[in-house]
Amino acid sequence: MPAPDPQLTYPLPGHEKLVFLKNIIKNPNIIVGDYTYYDDFEDPENFERNVRYHFDFIGDQLIIGKFCMIASGVSFIMNGGNHLTEAVSAYPFAIFGGDWGEAMDGKTYPNKGNTVVGNDVWLGHGATIMPGVTIGDGAIIATNAMVVKDVPPYTIVGGNPARVIQKRFSDTIIEKLLAARWWDLPVEEISARVSELTTPPVE
Repeated sequence: MPAPDPQLTYPLPGHEKLVFLKNIIKNPNIIVGDYTYYDDFEDPENFERNVRYHFDFIGDQLIIGKFCMIASGVSFIMNGGNHLTEAVSAYPFAIFGGDWGEAMDGKTYPNKGNTVVGNDVWLGHGATIMPGVTIGDGAIIATNAMVVKDVPPYTIVGGNPARVIQKRFSDTIIEKLLAARWWDLPVEEISARVSELTTPPVE
């Protein structure tokens, strides 16, 4: 049997809570790679609902690589949720208009840039990713982790705020895996190597 078609919305027959995510995304500022799946307890449409404060006028993007595994309840806080933190008050006076309408003239809210999730990343149930974070290839984010800063490739993090628990492999193996970029191989070659991909790497 051939590998699943990445254009399928529901790659597992009879399971409509698990989707190849890119096929249900409507927001052009959310970019998702092939074979990345989202598994939701209730409704896969919850994914976009859980990308919070993602306003078109800000223009920030959520970029997710290939072959990622995203559990139910994962949420992304985007830059539209930011407030002034170095001012006397963090209150967003200007959004209410009237006498407060010019409160932000000559000022800008903090913007930490795009949020980027690498390839082959596992985001555990209920994890929250804050704006501007980059999660490296092969990383694992534990259940209910609050990720507030970048996560190195092939690293497991957990907690609130998320901290490094351990590296998945030695630095030498990580360097080789990053160079190999198996997720960019033709799917036929990936299919021929799935036994290797599901076996611990060797120094």
